[in-house]
Amino acid sequence: MNIADFDMEIATTSLTSDLRDCAILLDIDGTILDIAPAPQEVWVPPMLRLTLARLQELTGGALALVSGRPLNDVDLIFAPLQLAAIGGHGAELRPVPGKEPQLRAASLSADLKRKLASLTELGPGVLVEDKGYSLALHYRLAPDLGSALHAAVARICAQMPSGTVEIMPGKAVVEVKPARVNKALAVHELMQYPPFTDRHPIFIGDDVTDEPVFGVIPKFGGLGFSVGRIVPGADGHFDTPEDVRSWLARIVADRGDAVE
Repeated sequence: MNIADFDMEIATTSLTSDLRDCAILLDIDGTILDIAPAPQEVWVPPMLRLTLARLQELTGGALALVSGRPLNDVDLIFAPLQLAAIGGHGAELRPVPGKEPQLRAASLSADLKRKLASLTELGPGVLVEDKGYSLALHYRLAPDLGSALHAAVARICAQMPSGTVEIMPGKAVVEVKPARVNKALAVHELMQYPPFTDRHPIFIGDDVTDEPVFGVIPKFGGLGFSVGRIVPGADGHFDTPEDVRSWLARIVADRGDAVE
């Protein structure tokens, strides 16, 4: 784990001294879950599910998942656990588990999705993930097609009315979503709702889509940590999702609640 000792000390102190002063915000894929060959293949280690459930209790509910996945997908992945969450890169906001999410954007049109999905013809290994609000094209299984895929997506989106959609590059993925919604805006709004109000957020994320959030976190006196790489504006970084899971489990253990 390549987090500077000073940063680690701050984060550990912030989380263990009084969890009711903190809010824990976690990206999912590549942050607390290992990246899988296909999005449907991600797996939640049982210990992680127990750790998150305990952290939800210890923070008084101020634990949220911040994902590009739609909330229905998030809830199924972590079932039966349900947490506060941001879904669809900010298109959905659910400050309180069990409540209906607030919607911040409409889904991409079926016509645009069909045009984007047709890019699988570039070759085998390009996978389509329909996230409802957005559509992602994964090329982890065909890395040599990355440049051609990005260029083709740009050509299709250039035909859309200006300011209606946004292209988001990621780790072996290119995603198209509605404009004017993103994780940073959603996190800023989430922090206005109880039980997140007046908390100091600890945010952990790994991808390009998480980077704007690191600029929001200091406004609330919080800390941000990246995973897998050093990101400007982050307070430190973890090497792998396994390191993040171990750190979260240690936070619980430090409260006398070791998860086995």
